[in-house]
Amino acid sequence: MADLSQHEWITKLEADNNAVVLDVRTPEEVAEGIIPNAIHIDIFKGQGFIDEVQQLDKTKTYFVYCKAGGRSGQACGVMNQLGFNKTYNLLGGFSEWEGEVSSL
Repeated sequence: MADLSQHEWITKLEADNNAVVLDVRTPEEVAEGIIPNAIHIDIFKGQGFIDEVQQLDKTKTYFVYCKAGGRSGQACGVMNQLGFNKTYNLLGGFSEWEGEVSSL
C-alpha cells in the first residue's frame, strides 16, 4: 500500500490500464457523489466487506478512497493481507477531491 496525494493518485491511475477505483464510504456518503467509474464496497460491512473484496481480481491495481483517507488506508491494509499487491490510498479522501464527480 502507498499513500498518495491527489496529484500522484490521478497520475498513477491514468497511467494504469489495469486499474480499479474503489470507494469504501457509507451509502449516505456515496449519495453526495462518487469519483467517476468507482465501484462501491462499504468498509463498515465488516465481514461483508471482506467477502466482496475477495471476489475482486487480485491482479488489478486498486485506487482506494473514503471521505478523509483513514478508512481507505485500513481497506488497503485489509486488501494487502488478502493478497492484493497493488493498492493506493488517496490522502485527504473525497472531502479534498478536486476532480470530476458523478452520481451513482
